[in-house]
Amino acid sequence: MQDCVEVMGLVLKAEPMGEYDKRVVILTRERGKISAFARGARRPNSKFLAAACPFVFGTFRLLEGRNSWYVGEISASNYFEQLRQDFEGACYGMYFLELCDSCTRENNDEKEVLKLLYQSLRALTHGSLDRRLVRAVFEIRLVVANGEFPGLPTGDYESDTLYAIGFIESTPVERLYTFTVSDSVLSQLEKAAAAYRREALPGRFKSLEVLETL
Repeated sequence: MQDCVEVMGLVLKAEPMGEYDKRVVILTRERGKISAFARGARRPNSKFLAAACPFVFGTFRLLEGRNSWYVGEISASNYFEQLRQDFEGACYGMYFLELCDSCTRENNDEKEVLKLLYQSLRALTHGSLDRRLVRAVFEIRLVVANGEFPGLPTGDYESDTLYAIGFIESTPVERLYTFTVSDSVLSQLEKAAAAYRREALPGRFKSLEVLETL
């Protein structure tokens, strides 16, 4: 009998495998990042057709094979459909997913990153929030969650900018997206966030290249 585990998580990536299958990468609360195969997920009548896709959050029942995991059931609780139907929002969201895929690992405790990702995707769907601010907050807090935060930046930063960075570092994830800033502070937050990311999360991100053309 195959071993079975049930995990809560969010699909970071899905790619075709063979003629009808998919390989999905899921960031889970219980086991960090997991790769699993969803058999037949690309068939028109597959029960995984809508659920084995990026942005899907829910409960996943996984079966352990000899060398890999297989998806048995998916109970989706949020498809983030608003992002799927919004090109700009989807670009931001795909960038967030790619960053999390880059910095998370299997069997690591990634609960804080999962919580941050979920709340940040929700923030992207709020029409009252500036997505540039959401991105800066996400980048800074992801560096914090990965234990790479070097402290407040030095240089010509406004006191309000330094206060905002301190707030982003220390406040509970559920309260991260409860503030707004002036245009000048937002510009400085973007500058600081980009510097933190380049130092702590280096690499080339295809989704970022697309995002920066918007």
